[in-house]
Amino acid sequence: VQLQASGGGLVQAGGSLRLPCAASGSILRIDNMGWYRQAPGKEREMVATATSGGSANYADSVKGRFSISRDNAKKMVYLQMNILKPEDTAVYYCNARGLTTVLPSGEFVVDGEDYWGGGTLVTVSS
Repeated sequence: VQLQASGGGLVQAGGSLRLPCAASGSILRIDNMGWYRQAPGKEREMVATATSGGSANYADSVKGRFSISRDNAKKMVYLQMNILKPEDTAVYYCNARGLTTVLPSGEFVVDGEDYWGGGTLVTVSS
Protein backbone atom coordinates (compact mmCIF):
# COMPACT_ATOMS: atom_id res chain seq x y z
CA VAL A 1 0.00 0.00 0.00
CA GLN A 2 1.31 3.41 -0.97
CA LEU A 3 -0.03 6.92 -0.56
CA GLN A 4 1.07 9.68 -2.90
CA ALA A 5 0.28 13.26 -1.89
CA SER A 6 0.84 16.27 -4.12
CA GLY A 7 -0.37 19.80 -4.76
CA GLY A 8 1.73 21.72 -2.28
CA GLY A 9 3.45 24.98 -3.11
CA LEU A 10 3.91 28.63 -2.28
CA VAL A 11 0.80 30.78 -2.04
CA GLN A 12 0.00 34.22 -0.69
CA ALA A 13 -2.21 34.66 2.34
CA GLY A 14 -5.85 34.54 1.33
CA GLY A 15 -5.13 32.20 -1.53
CA SER A 16 -6.19 28.62 -2.18
CA LEU A 17 -4.60 25.25 -2.83
CA ARG A 18 -5.99 21.78 -3.47
CA LEU A 19 -4.09 18.75 -2.26
CA PRO A 20 -4.85 15.38 -3.85
CA CYS A 21 -3.70 12.04 -2.42
CA ALA A 22 -3.92 8.72 -4.19
CA ALA A 23 -3.77 5.30 -2.53
CA SER A 24 -2.45 2.36 -4.51
CA GLY A 25 -2.16 -1.36 -3.89
CA SER A 26 -4.54 -4.29 -3.59
CA ILE A 27 -7.09 -2.22 -1.68
CA LEU A 28 -10.78 -2.94 -1.64
CA ARG A 29 -11.85 -0.38 0.91
CA ILE A 30 -10.42 2.40 3.06
CA ASP A 31 -12.47 3.29 6.12
CA ASN A 32 -10.76 6.57 6.96
CA MET A 33 -8.61 8.93 4.94
CA GLY A 34 -7.35 12.25 6.05
CA TRP A 35 -4.77 14.97 6.18
CA TYR A 36 -2.37 15.86 8.93
CA ARG A 37 0.26 18.56 9.03
CA GLN A 38 3.48 19.31 10.82
CA ALA A 39 4.89 22.79 11.10
CA PRO A 40 8.56 23.41 11.95
CA GLY A 41 9.19 22.74 15.62
CA LYS A 42 5.68 21.45 16.23
CA GLU A 43 4.05 18.07 16.52
CA ARG A 44 2.01 16.55 13.74
CA GLU A 45 -1.66 17.48 14.05
CA MET A 46 -4.88 16.36 12.45
CA VAL A 47 -6.27 18.74 9.84
CA ALA A 48 -9.26 16.85 8.44
CA THR A 49 -10.46 13.27 8.15
CA ALA A 50 -13.27 11.63 6.22
CA THR A 51 -14.89 8.22 6.42
CA SER A 52 -15.84 6.16 3.40
CA GLY A 53 -19.44 7.13 4.12
CA GLY A 54 -18.63 10.83 3.85
CA SER A 55 -18.54 11.91 7.48
CA ALA A 56 -15.87 14.57 7.98
CA ASN A 57 -14.01 15.92 10.95
CA TYR A 58 -11.96 19.13 11.02
CA ALA A 59 -9.50 20.81 13.31
CA ASP A 60 -11.00 23.95 14.81
CA SER A 61 -8.27 26.05 13.18
CA VAL A 62 -9.40 25.13 9.65
CA LYS A 63 -13.17 24.90 10.01
CA GLY A 64 -14.93 27.04 7.43
CA ARG A 65 -11.77 27.35 5.33
CA PHE A 66 -10.77 23.79 4.43
CA SER A 67 -12.89 21.05 2.91
CA ILE A 68 -12.07 17.35 2.63
CA SER A 69 -13.58 15.06 0.03
CA ARG A 70 -13.09 11.52 -1.16
CA ASP A 71 -13.46 9.54 -4.34
CA ASN A 72 -13.83 6.00 -3.01
CA ALA A 73 -13.76 4.38 -6.43
CA LYS A 74 -10.43 6.03 -7.25
CA LYS A 75 -9.14 5.63 -3.68
CA MET A 76 -8.36 9.32 -3.49
CA VAL A 77 -8.78 12.03 -0.91
CA TYR A 78 -8.63 15.76 -1.52
CA LEU A 79 -8.08 18.75 0.72
CA GLN A 80 -9.39 22.05 -0.60
CA MET A 81 -7.72 24.84 1.32
CA ASN A 82 -9.15 28.35 1.06
CA ILE A 83 -8.37 31.63 2.79
CA LEU A 84 -4.93 30.33 3.62
CA LYS A 85 -3.03 31.92 6.47
CA PRO A 86 0.71 32.00 7.22
CA GLU A 87 0.05 29.70 10.18
CA ASP A 88 -1.13 27.03 7.73
CA THR A 89 2.46 26.68 6.56
CA ALA A 90 3.50 23.07 7.15
CA VAL A 91 4.24 19.76 5.53
CA TYR A 92 0.91 18.09 4.84
CA TYR A 93 0.66 14.32 5.11
CA CYS A 94 -2.00 12.06 3.71
CA ASN A 95 -3.20 9.25 5.99
CA ALA A 96 -5.21 6.09 5.44
CA ARG A 97 -6.56 3.85 8.16
CA GLY A 98 -8.80 0.80 8.25
CA LEU A 99 -7.88 -0.82 4.98
CA THR A 100 -9.43 -3.96 3.53
CA THR A 101 -6.84 -5.50 1.23
CA VAL A 102 -6.71 -8.60 -0.96
CA LEU A 103 -3.90 -11.11 -0.50
CA PRO A 104 -2.46 -13.07 -3.46
CA SER A 105 -4.48 -16.04 -2.17
CA GLY A 106 -7.66 -14.04 -2.66
CA GLU A 107 -8.24 -13.72 1.07
CA PHE A 108 -9.53 -10.39 2.38
CA VAL A 109 -7.67 -8.83 5.29
CA VAL A 110 -8.81 -5.91 7.42
CA ASP A 111 -5.73 -3.90 8.37
CA GLY A 112 -5.81 -1.56 11.34
CA GLU A 113 -2.49 0.12 10.68
CA ASP A 114 -1.86 3.76 9.78
CA TYR A 115 -0.45 4.42 6.34
CA TRP A 116 1.24 7.71 5.52
CA GLY A 117 2.16 9.48 2.33
CA GLY A 118 5.48 11.23 1.86
CA GLY A 119 4.16 14.72 2.60
CA THR A 120 3.80 17.86 0.53
CA LEU A 121 5.00 21.30 1.62
CA VAL A 122 2.57 24.18 1.80
CA THR A 123 4.05 27.62 2.35
CA VAL A 124 1.78 30.62 2.89
CA SER A 125 3.43 34.02 2.65
CA SER A 126 2.07 37.08 4.42
